[in-house]
Amino acid sequence: MRQTQRMIIEQLGVRPDLDPVVEVERRVRFLIDYLRTSGAAGYVLGLSGGVDSTLAGRLAQLAVEQIRAGGGEATFVGMRLPYRVQHDEADAVAAVRFVDADETLTVDIAPGVDGLNEQIRQATGAALGDFTKGNTKARHRMVAQYALAGERSLLVVGADHAAENVTGFFTKFGDGAADVLPLSGLDKRQARAVLRHLGAPRQLWEKVPTADLLDEDVGRTDEDELGLSYEHIDDYLEGREVPGEVAERIEEAWHRGRHKRTTPVEVSDTWWRPPGTARVRAGRPWSWWTCRFRISSSRSSPRYGTSWSHGSMS
Repeated sequence: MRQTQRMIIEQLGVRPDLDPVVEVERRVRFLIDYLRTSGAAGYVLGLSGGVDSTLAGRLAQLAVEQIRAGGGEATFVGMRLPYRVQHDEADAVAAVRFVDADETLTVDIAPGVDGLNEQIRQATGAALGDFTKGNTKARHRMVAQYALAGERSLLVVGADHAAENVTGFFTKFGDGAADVLPLSGLDKRQARAVLRHLGAPRQLWEKVPTADLLDEDVGRTDEDELGLSYEHIDDYLEGREVPGEVAERIEEAWHRGRHKRTTPVEVSDTWWRPPGTARVRAGRPWSWWTCRFRISSSRSSPRYGTSWSHGSMS
């Protein structure tokens, strides 16, 4: 096993051998314990119809049901957050049915996204590009969840997992923002296995992952955006051998996405500085050194760009 590979696996807590029964119990227990400790009234999560949010949503619903069964009070709210009409509406409806949240709300984020876009156009003379607008959609979805959470004393559930974490495949302060991450340590293959164990319909646990953020490329798959297959990413995270070029791309993505896996940078932080340098040389642009973390890609993606200033910062 590669040295960096071993380090990443340890940091993300991925277990190569997974028992879905044990994982469901462990993750539901985590949600129960954290909610009780926090004193919050329950959880809220955006439900997209994808594997990750469907699994996280079902775990959250099981957690609040167990709390109530023990005499406590807790609720789970699932939020549909489409931009106008969701292209895979049937999957979203199936996910809502399977998750069976105590309450499901639908909030169209289009007025907020389009309103901001128009204000920026008036101020700058140019509307947001599709790439930036995609990240804006993700951030508006999280704004909606935190708005409801604030009104009802809820905690926001995130659906990030190890396969997204290692590649930085999430929007900074968008779907990367949350209070709890019940899928942490799972890769995509394992998330599918746990969701299947819970009895989800095949169309949900077999669903092809897509961020669905771009107006000009609706339904573009995660794997196309990443330039990597989840099979290779999962193999890497489970300690298996993958082609050298694939391992290098994953490791470059890990280093390049470091800024997404931390709170805002403070003066005393050093993780972001180029190895072997005490500080960034005055007058040098960011691209002077961030290019060392660049990963070539045929096209840009809101979640996975080609430089810090275009995508990976998002």
